[in-house]
Amino acid sequence: MSYVSVRNLTRRFDVSKPWLDRVIERRGKAYLTAVDDVSFEIEPNTTYGLVGESGSGKSTIGKLLVGLLRPSAGTIRIGGEDVAARSDIQMIFQNPYASMNPRWRIRDIIAEPVAVLGGETRGLAEGLLEQVGLSAADASKFPHEFSGGQRQRIAIARALSSRPRLIVCDEPTSALDVSVQAQVLNLMSDLKDELGLTYLFISHDLTVVRHMADRVGVLYLGRLVEAAATADLFDAPRHPYTRMLIDVAPRIDAPGRDAPVPTGEIASPIDRPPGCPYGPRCPLREGICMAEKPPLRPVGEALVACHLA
Repeated sequence: MSYVSVRNLTRRFDVSKPWLDRVIERRGKAYLTAVDDVSFEIEPNTTYGLVGESGSGKSTIGKLLVGLLRPSAGTIRIGGEDVAARSDIQMIFQNPYASMNPRWRIRDIIAEPVAVLGGETRGLAEGLLEQVGLSAADASKFPHEFSGGQRQRIAIARALSSRPRLIVCDEPTSALDVSVQAQVLNLMSDLKDELGLTYLFISHDLTVVRHMADRVGVLYLGRLVEAAATADLFDAPRHPYTRMLIDVAPRIDAPGRDAPVPTGEIASPIDRPPGCPYGPRCPLREGICMAEKPPLRPVGEALVACHLA
């Protein structure tokens, strides 16, 4: 049985002009669809990766899972319960410094999730700091006294303080140097195994996702276009967009290769084109692609939203 079940998840934002401007211009309301009918499941004690270009809806899905945003439609069930009923979900943000109060000591930053719930916080920060590879003495310091990698370790300690079962990781290493990235990712992998955690891992870096995830979902313009086990997705991508992402990703075994240049621009999430969202950019498109939106359907062991897969 899956631990996280997301069904037909949709999130729209009202981006309309002020009422008077709409009256003068004779325009109706405008809505931006950031997440469009997305469904996926995450098995317990595994990592589900979400990848896609900027604006694909990755971070919005993460915020929906932790309850920072409410869905416009669809359901999120975690451990069989509605997400609003759960308190064992935490989030690790992209910029660890921006997500910490610079005037608080590390002890208070780490203990805050537990203190809000009225729990016991004595000695909590010191123990968690040691668990993530820092010193208990660091609890009395301030965020500016640490490097980026150390601050991300502190962010992980804060996420662990309330003993979560699910952690949403939103680009957790993208602001770090490559050598520090590896240390933080290995720490996260070790903690997942040690504590039985489940991760939703959001990233634009396919190399990182390949290292961390058990299963990967590929987002384009708010829609899930492919989902498969990590090895299957990277060895035999079935959607043209997935193939494009893999082709342009840096490769350690071919650093000087000529990667194909992606063509076209992502369509507007306000004024979406008919048919396949990727159709205007797809080099393989046919007439049906521009007329009918492809459903997410099984193709081998994967799920693919492509008429030609």
